[in-house]
Amino acid sequence: MRRYRIMLLIPLLAMMLGIPATAFAVPYEGYNYSWWGDPEPAPAPYLPVRQISGNELSSGPFNAPEDIYITPNQEIYVADTGNHRIVILNSEMKVRKVIDSFQNSGTKDTFSAPQGLFVHPNGHLFVADTGNKRVVELSKDGELIRVIGAPESDVLGSNFVYEPSKLVGDSAGRLYVVGKGIFNGIMQFDSGGKFTGFMGVNNVKYSPVELFWKRVMTTEQRSKMVLFIPVEFGNVDIDSEGFIYATTREAFSDAPVKRLNPSGSDVLKRTGYHPPKGDIRFNIGGTRSGTSSITSVAIDRNGIYSILDNTRGRIFTYDREGKLMYIYGLLGEQVGTFKTPADIDMLGDKMVVLDKGFNHLVIFEPTRYGQVIRDAVILNDTGEEEQSVEKWREALSLNSNLELAYLGIGKAELRQGNNYEAMTNFELGMHKEYYSRAFERYRKDFMWEHFGIIITGFIVVVLFFVAVKLRLKRKKGKPGVTGMAWYTIFHPFNGFWELKIEKKGRTWFALLLLLLLSLAYVLKRQFTGFIFNPVAGTAASVNTLDEIKFIVLPFFLYCIANWSLTTLMDGEGKFKEIVIATAYALIPLILLQVPLILLSNVMTIQESAFYSLLESAGYLWFFVLLFVGMLTVHQYSVTKTVITIILTMIVIGIIIFLGLLFFSLAQQMLSFFTTIYKEVIFRMGEG
Repeated sequence: MRRYRIMLLIPLLAMMLGIPATAFAVPYEGYNYSWWGDPEPAPAPYLPVRQISGNELSSGPFNAPEDIYITPNQEIYVADTGNHRIVILNSEMKVRKVIDSFQNSGTKDTFSAPQGLFVHPNGHLFVADTGNKRVVELSKDGELIRVIGAPESDVLGSNFVYEPSKLVGDSAGRLYVVGKGIFNGIMQFDSGGKFTGFMGVNNVKYSPVELFWKRVMTTEQRSKMVLFIPVEFGNVDIDSEGFIYATTREAFSDAPVKRLNPSGSDVLKRTGYHPPKGDIRFNIGGTRSGTSSITSVAIDRNGIYSILDNTRGRIFTYDREGKLMYIYGLLGEQVGTFKTPADIDMLGDKMVVLDKGFNHLVIFEPTRYGQVIRDAVILNDTGEEEQSVEKWREALSLNSNLELAYLGIGKAELRQGNNYEAMTNFELGMHKEYYSRAFERYRKDFMWEHFGIIITGFIVVVLFFVAVKLRLKRKKGKPGVTGMAWYTIFHPFNGFWELKIEKKGRTWFALLLLLLLSLAYVLKRQFTGFIFNPVAGTAASVNTLDEIKFIVLPFFLYCIANWSLTTLMDGEGKFKEIVIATAYALIPLILLQVPLILLSNVMTIQESAFYSLLESAGYLWFFVLLFVGMLTVHQYSVTKTVITIILTMIVIGIIIFLGLLFFSLAQQMLSFFTTIYKEVIFRMGEG
């Protein structure tokens, strides 16, 4: 991914723009991902407005804090891990209380490196007292309610170690605890503190190659393989409906964040252009490289949620359907950036980031751009279409690359019954599923309004084909070049025999067929319906020379490879006959392109199976004709023809390899001689 320039803090410009005095200039450039997966420039959706370190608090500096929780009345609880305490701030960022000890059975008790906390709606504070291997429940006043120790169950092994790190609770009093080194899932405790089992285990996925080797290896060899164990959860949060949001740090996972229902099944929607997993493009080497490492999730309103990437310090916000809304944040040394971001949570419409590297809190406020998108998503979700369209149009005025805005406008138009306008916006928003839904309604209305014209046109087309068929029957004499091609695809054995023995095939017609196929694929790329080719008609999607090149070159490569091979295998086919037979076999592909283009513009996603079936039938017809053509041209048996075609594919691979090797060596030699030439010129200049 591109390296973004760091903007400098310019106080004078900030005053001119009306930014509050406590706000910082944004230390990063905003971006978003397009349908193509490319990072596109975008306005910054959130700005850092305040930075709070323990030095300015009466409680003193933080020391490697690990977790925060913000209550509905905007109290901020901080798990100050290194100082073995819980710090509570009010909405004005003043210390309300510090809990570093409590009475336990008449004696003073303390925390040991607490890494997680949760505040129940009844005001009780639950602390994951990691160092003491327990969960502590305290009242609003900091008095001990109970201590939940290590779970007891027959399903737990003898080597089980209980180190709770994060936790949440639901309205029924159940507690969900994430433990270090626990791969069985999230520990679940009932309202009485009794362990009831695990939920949401991350299943291990094997590749076919790994499964094969595990089958053929001995027991000793398998014992030396890398162990395949489920990935442990890293953090949890809970929404108003009682669903658990859990994060993992699994590399190259398409599901680093999950939404677990009470049975532990993942019900998170992933209908966006890309799954909710952070950065889509990233560097493989260098600093801040690799996939996003999701360490925390924060629940907003109406299904909106944000995830924190510890790799590059980014915050990614998604709507309830998994569509990316905006991105902000960055690792760095400037004010408003992070060193080691540990946790995030929402403070109203603000975002609070806990940075355990710099030992402070950073508060972000939405910019006009970020607030407009957030409001539009919420209005869209609550069914207030007119207001949401206004917000989306405002977002587009700030960022014309925002495909999500077109999608939002399209959904509002669809709810209002404006099907054609909805289709237009869904196409701009690159969303096939919603486009198909709007198109289905539009097609139904169109057919009712133009039923008479459609039926009349259908009858005219049928009569035309009937007339053509009758005329062909009355026509006497031997078939011409076109008639021979038509005869061959329906009577392949007789047709290819006449092409070879009676010399009825024409080289110029074979080359014409090749050109027609190339042009047909150009038309297909250009005019296929949006549902079947979302990039049809765009300047970047159609290149006539490329289309011709990727058809003509493979065609002649196959002919050359087949001729070279069959010459050594007593084949009777000449190169000219191979070219003609192969070209005539392409006729079904040529004939089907126009019907496929027409069907793609009148079919929905639900009807795409028929489109795929017709396309597959065309390719199957081509392979059958190619097989019969090679069998007839070379006078082979069926078995030998099959072997020859397979070997032809291998020879094609060898030719491609040798060609690439030749061009690589030629490039290196050219570079070598260029270097020598420059060196000679340089020496002569010195002389």
